[in-house]
Amino acid sequence: MTDLTIRELRTTLLTMPWTDDPWLAGHALGKQRELVVVEVVTASGLTGMGYLHLLNLPLQRTIAACLAEAMAPRILGRQATEIESIWWDLWRATLTGGRGGVAMMAQSAIDIALWDVVGKAAGLPLHRLWGSCQTTVQGYGSGCFRGALGEGMAAKAKHYVSQGFKAIKMQAAHIGDWRQDVRNLRMVRDAVGPDVEIMIDINMGWTADVAIIAGRAFQDYDPYWIEEPVLPDDYAGYLRCADALDVRVVGGETHFGRADLKPFLEHPKLPILQPDPMRGGLTELRKIATVADTWGMSFAPHLFPELNIHILASTPNGLWVEQMGLLDDVWVNPPVFENGALMAPERPGHGLAFRPEVLKEFAVR
Repeated sequence: MTDLTIRELRTTLLTMPWTDDPWLAGHALGKQRELVVVEVVTASGLTGMGYLHLLNLPLQRTIAACLAEAMAPRILGRQATEIESIWWDLWRATLTGGRGGVAMMAQSAIDIALWDVVGKAAGLPLHRLWGSCQTTVQGYGSGCFRGALGEGMAAKAKHYVSQGFKAIKMQAAHIGDWRQDVRNLRMVRDAVGPDVEIMIDINMGWTADVAIIAGRAFQDYDPYWIEEPVLPDDYAGYLRCADALDVRVVGGETHFGRADLKPFLEHPKLPILQPDPMRGGLTELRKIATVADTWGMSFAPHLFPELNIHILASTPNGLWVEQMGLLDDVWVNPPVFENGALMAPERPGHGLAFRPEVLKEFAVR
C-alpha cells in the first residue's frame, strides 16, 4: 500500500489581481484575490491540496498562523486516511477559542487536502469515492452585483442566459431603499423573461421586518429564492421570513458547520441549505447534506463549484451549483459549464491543480 503517513503541512499565501473581466463590474469582494493554499504531503510523496478563497476577509496571515501553531503539530505523523478522526481532533483542540471562525476555516483547508489525498490514492474522483448518484448538476449564473446597478445586473443576467444558464442570481439590499431593489428585480425579470429562475441575495442586509415587506413586493416578479435576508444568528428572523413569505427563504453560507445550522434543521422551514466548504470542509458539508435530506431539505452549497460538484454529484438532494467564475483562471482544469450545467470531473481526488505560473507569480514571500 502507498504510505499515507502525513510528513509535512505546507501553506502558501496567494495574492493576485482580479481578472480583467467586464462582468465583474460592481463587485465588493476586495481589491484583490487572497487565497490560503494548504498541501498535505505524505511519506510516499502523494500530496493533497486544499484552499480557501477569503473574498473580502483580511485573514490570510491569521489563518496561516493557526495552521502552523494549532493544526500542523496535531496531524504530522498521522495517516491521511484518518479524516474523521483528524477533523474531530482539530475541532476539539481549538474548541475554547474556535468552534468556528479562523480555526474552522483552517481545519477546512486541511480537510479538503486530506480528501484529495485519499481520492488520489484510490484512483477515484471524490464523487465516485463517495458514491456517485448524478454526473451533471444544474448551475446558476451568480454575481449580478448591486454595484452594477439595475441596468448592469440585467445585462449580466442576459449574458448568463446567452451561455445557456436557466437561472441567475442578483443582489439586493445595502443600497438604502428596498423599493429600488424591487425596481432592479423588475429590470432583471424584463431582461430574462418568464422562464429563467431569479435568485435574490440579500447578503444579510435587512432586518426581518424589512425583508418581509420587500419580499412581498418581490413576489410579483416570481423570484426563486431570497437568500440570507438577515444576520446569521437571527434564527428567529429567518423563521419569521419563511412563515411570512410564499417565496423560498434560504441561507447557510455564513454558518459554521452542523452546530450553527441546527436551528434550521430543528425547524425545517428553509427548503434549501447553502453551507460553505470553508466553514467545515468537505467532511462537514457531506453530513449537512445528509441531515438536510432527512428533513426534506435540498442542498445548494455556496460558491466553489469546482469543489462542491463532488458533493452535489454524490448527494441525492444536491440541487444547484453556483457559478461566479471568481477563480476560473487559476486552474489547470477549470470547471466547464455546458448549457448551464456542470459535469462532475473524472480526475482522481478533487481533480484541481493551480497553474504553476499562478503559484510562482502570486505567492506572498
